[in-house]
Amino acid sequence: MSTDDHPTDPGGYPGVYSSGGGAGYSGAHRLGEPEDSGYGNLDTGGYDSSTTTVLSRPTEPAADDEPARRGYTWHGGMDVGLLVLRLAIGGTFVAHSLQKLFGLWGGLGIDGFARYLGTFGFSQTTLLSWITGIGELVGGALLVLGLFTPVGAAAVLAVAANVIYLKWSGGFFDPPVGFEREALLASGAFILLFTGPGRVSLDRPTPWGRRPVPLGLFMLLVAAGLCVLTLIVLR
Repeated sequence: MSTDDHPTDPGGYPGVYSSGGGAGYSGAHRLGEPEDSGYGNLDTGGYDSSTTTVLSRPTEPAADDEPARRGYTWHGGMDVGLLVLRLAIGGTFVAHSLQKLFGLWGGLGIDGFARYLGTFGFSQTTLLSWITGIGELVGGALLVLGLFTPVGAAAVLAVAANVIYLKWSGGFFDPPVGFEREALLASGAFILLFTGPGRVSLDRPTPWGRRPVPLGLFMLLVAAGLCVLTLIVLR
């Protein structure tokens, strides 16, 4: 039988002998070409590379689609929980800072807070009062906004850790000298160092917003260094 005897659409399967390629075969036979065994070049194991169909591989994610590849997607419960935690921790420190700096809400103000620090044996109490107040204000505001979250968490963690050290002898529960409240605030700040602020934040598109652990570890060391420096140099 010559190639002209082959129908171009035999048995209802288009492309088996034509160049249409409907069933996964390329045009091994074209009208007018010499007939072979129907299986290509037998010298190459029965398959002709010219008739082999290569399936395309799945498209790789684009390089700029990093959040999708890392699974950085919305998680309602966790993101809302982190937002509430940031507002609670950051808002508390902002309120404390305004008490120290400006005497609001029955606060001591700079002079009163400086005298209070003097009872713990600190020197340069006025300078330390300003540093503490500004550190609480900036750190708390950064947590509320979710901006440079590791820096804000480290700032408030350093202040809380110093207070815990000073109140340690008073016990955990004994008010007003117990450190129960400061331990809770320090725990929240520590959590935010390593979880990040969540997606409801200004840190969302930043590297430390997507991968908070490396910078969190570094800022934890910074907070520890600030605690030690304050207790050794200024006390």
